Amino acid sequence: MGNELRSENLGRLSNTEIGKSNPYYLHYKSFHRDLKYAIKKYSKGNLIDIGCGNKPYEKEFEGLIDKYVGCDIIQSNLNKVDVLCSANNIPLQGESFQTVISTQTIEHVEDHQGLVNEAYRLLEKNGYFILSGPLYWPLHEEPYDFFRFTRYGFKYILEKAGFEVVEILSNGGVWATAGQAIIHAIQNSNSKNFFGRIMLSMYYRFKLIYLLNYIFGWLDGKKENSINPMNYVIIAKK
Repeated sequence: MGNELRSENLGRLSNTEIGKSNPYYLHYKSFHRDLKYAIKKYSKGNLIDIGCGNKPYEKEFEGLIDKYVGCDIIQSNLNKVDVLCSANNIPLQGESFQTVISTQTIEHVEDHQGLVNEAYRLLEKNGYFILSGPLYWPLHEEPYDFFRFTRYGFKYILEKAGFEVVEILSNGGVWATAGQAIIHAIQNSNSKNFFGRIMLSMYYRFKLIYLLNYIFGWLDGKKENSINPMNYVIIAKK
């Protein structure tokens, strides 16, 4: 996977405290809601986290599992990775975990089917795989950003590996996605024209991030329409 080209000690998400001043609030609001639901309902026994980074959800597993092993292709900036390896070639014994989780990693794996196949191999029978990934998100961690998946794409690659899909949770509706896209557009604007400079100045000077997060979060909460979600959390069973 070309880990020699990737940055060591890469900064990653390290906690789940995301307030309205955060530019990714609209994304994390529904994603964390659904992920925490999945963790609480399906986690058990020994767990492996594929693409663990800084293990930002480690505390969510307290009292639910017996052991937490994190693997990633590079060490995180907080040195949380236990096993350094590729997601499609994990040097651990098969059928040795009751839970596998992989959050916001699959879009960065060239061999995404290999990641899913490894999750299946590592799980005991009746174990659960909690998987998440984006449908909408700008390019990030370039050039290691390869894929976006619809709910049907996730279902296909999971069933191809032998999994039974139990739940597919859409994270964020059309209003949350629209708001997040507007925030991304403003923050990544490099416009040299007068209007662009004024808009960017007002955004930071008047802290419009609060207002945008509040308005689009409120609209999304009134009636969540999942035809264009930002993300998915999927639970599959071996």
